[in-house]
Amino acid sequence: MKPLLSIACLSLLLLPLSDLRAAEASVALVGATIHPVTGPPIEDGVLVIHDGRIEAVGDASTRPADAEVVDLAGKHVYPGMIAPYTQLGLVEIDSVRATRDFDEAGAINPNAHAHKSFNPDSELIPVTRSNGVLLALSAPEGGRMPGCSSVMQLAGWTWEDMLVKPDAGLHIRWPRSRRPTGEHNHDEEPDNADDAVGKLGLLFDQAEAYHRQRQPDAADSQPVDLRLEALGPVLAGERPVIITANDLAEIEAAVAFCARRGLRMILHGGYDAPRCADLLIEHDVPVIVGGVLRVPQRRSDPYDHAYSLPARLHEAGVRFCIAGDRQDTASNVRNLPYHAGVAAGFGLPRDAALRSVTIAPAEILGVADKVGSLEPGKHATLFVADGDPLEIATQIERAWVQGEEIDLTDRHKRLYEKFKQRIEE
Repeated sequence: MKPLLSIACLSLLLLPLSDLRAAEASVALVGATIHPVTGPPIEDGVLVIHDGRIEAVGDASTRPADAEVVDLAGKHVYPGMIAPYTQLGLVEIDSVRATRDFDEAGAINPNAHAHKSFNPDSELIPVTRSNGVLLALSAPEGGRMPGCSSVMQLAGWTWEDMLVKPDAGLHIRWPRSRRPTGEHNHDEEPDNADDAVGKLGLLFDQAEAYHRQRQPDAADSQPVDLRLEALGPVLAGERPVIITANDLAEIEAAVAFCARRGLRMILHGGYDAPRCADLLIEHDVPVIVGGVLRVPQRRSDPYDHAYSLPARLHEAGVRFCIAGDRQDTASNVRNLPYHAGVAAGFGLPRDAALRSVTIAPAEILGVADKVGSLEPGKHATLFVADGDPLEIATQIERAWVQGEEIDLTDRHKRLYEKFKQRIEE
């Protein structure tokens, strides 16, 4: 009997986590106002979680008889927010070079993959998810083509556990031909734009020629080039290019470049995007707004130019989502909901503001079939709040990632409790 018992126990240990979850009872979150995002809020609703996914969303009649009940009366349930541009997991302390793993040597690195460098033990991850941001696009940065970003969920033991979508996009920093008069951002010097764009074009020409030669009947005669190999999915339209550009001329040049070569483009930054809204709509180019809480780029711009940018894109009919600015790419990703909140205060409809940090980034990054809203079949990645998460006073009380409730303790809360005790003593 002992050998048989040992074998049975070992077989349970070797089962995948999904198989173990399948044996668990369903969990029903009841009594809260459920905000599916893709539909109207459901008062006194029920959300059923089973096997890591949402099994049902509805009123009291949806509740299964055998489910474990979690009473959330008076609370609000939202899908986990998605930060669509960060360096989470790739940097810990920006001033310490040894903790920065988002910038590879050289300017052209399409074969760099962010998820393979992702640090699942980063202290910045618990701080971020404490504010309801449960997913993030982790992106490399540095050089002209720093590599591919990946969508990560912010809970798990390893990067493999946390990976939602590998290589969600290839990043390109578009050449800057000039610095507009009175611009405040002095982080980057202007480029020799014509020369830089020419080099980009030459790289894509080489990649096209390389992949023609790498056909099955000629593969043995063509040496493997990892950089050109990595451009294959981009040329085939399987992977978008995420181009960082803000000035009107740069945006227009980037869209023309991608249209000429048949590349799928996502614009990141987009400070002047409303000025070329028709062009973006014509070529179906969505925008990842590079921060709302920032100063005007030019002295001639009104003070609220960045605050009202999402509202102007919404009014023009351009698809967009909201990310943090350059100061919010790692340690302050937690501020994401406040960017959306300020946008709502400057003309963006409230429901559109919530969509801009939930289902909109999911659609733009190609993961809307898994996350971004509360619908049956999607990952049970959600949080419970005592109010509107776009308001600073709101507290995030509980959270689930793929059906597993997570600990919302973080470094900031531990320090608060530590020094609170010191004051009380």
